[in-house]
Amino acid sequence: MKKWLFTSESVTEGHPDKVADQISDAILDALLEQDSNSRAAVETLLATGAAVIAGEVTTRAYVDIPRVVRDTIVDIGYTRAKYGFDGETCAVFTSIEEQSPDIALGVNTSVEAKKQKKNAYDQIGAGDQGMMFGYATSETPEMMPLPIVLAHRLASALARVRKSKTVKGLRPDGKSQVTVQYEANRAIGVKTIVVSAQHDPALSLLDIENAVREHVIKPSIPEELMMNNVELYVNPTGRFVKGGPAADTGLTGRKIIVDTYGGWIPHGGGAFSGKDATKVDRSAHYMARYVAKNVVAAGLAERITLQLAYAIGVAHPVSFMIDTHGTEHVDPDKLQKTLTEMFDYRPAAIIDRLQLNRPVFKKTASYGHFGRTDYPFSWEKTDATTELKRAFNF
Repeated sequence: MKKWLFTSESVTEGHPDKVADQISDAILDALLEQDSNSRAAVETLLATGAAVIAGEVTTRAYVDIPRVVRDTIVDIGYTRAKYGFDGETCAVFTSIEEQSPDIALGVNTSVEAKKQKKNAYDQIGAGDQGMMFGYATSETPEMMPLPIVLAHRLASALARVRKSKTVKGLRPDGKSQVTVQYEANRAIGVKTIVVSAQHDPALSLLDIENAVREHVIKPSIPEELMMNNVELYVNPTGRFVKGGPAADTGLTGRKIIVDTYGGWIPHGGGAFSGKDATKVDRSAHYMARYVAKNVVAAGLAERITLQLAYAIGVAHPVSFMIDTHGTEHVDPDKLQKTLTEMFDYRPAAIIDRLQLNRPVFKKTASYGHFGRTDYPFSWEKTDATTELKRAFNF
């Protein structure tokens, strides 16, 4: 019975990289509110006292980008320079260009459409090449790996107790990390917890340790999951006063493992935030998660990983792979064939099925894109289980 450890991390909404993600997605949402066909690839760079917004946008909308940036920063909690950032006084620089006409050639009219195919879903080609992964597991109710579920719980709890002032003196920046011990692919318990919380200099390390244990760790991780020899580290350097963009530059798309499965499965490398759904970096990841979750919810496998790959300007994926990790309850070859035929992985079909032309993306930009229970994201629905069960006479 092999024993092993696995670790995942999360970060709070005040972490500089996550602030950048939220700004990029807030701009995307503002565009989609006015023009659901907006195309966007918006990047944010944050440093001491400054936000730089750059990228490519094609839209009929008008958005006051500096106002969106400032409102997002203030909503997170950066309202004073001594916190590491101030949304009302920071400089905001913008450099937005129109989408490359060379890219638009393939996105607006796919290779299939140029060959006179009649299906409407053939019109839009993939916005880039790349490979995308989806995963689901019966290990948790969220159908996500346990380490990332617990890490997100800790990070979101840290923000919640700060905003509610349950713990006074906390500031927006923060991180969490959880190590789970497994035995023969079954979680035995939590081995190590790390929480780093930005704080007012008046708070002592003991004050922070006690507050985090009582109000963050205890409500977030069930006692029965705690191993007898669990190691707890709270602000292990001893001090975390300087935080946010003043301490660490923030950049869109730098927390892709936090955004997905905590490193449990491979990642194609593409980031999500700031990109509209014609970019398969985003939409195909959502579709792969949707299909994987429905497979597990239907009882066809206990775990499944999907990989999709695309060529720029081509609507249909160039490859499709599944791996049930030996947990399948049906013939895996038939499962692959069924998933290929039952679901449409062309970008236009994904956008239609998952309704990805709506302004829902800012909510995804902190605490993970998958396994969320606080908002009804379309890719988290299990509305295809009946059709899947019927295909296998379940």
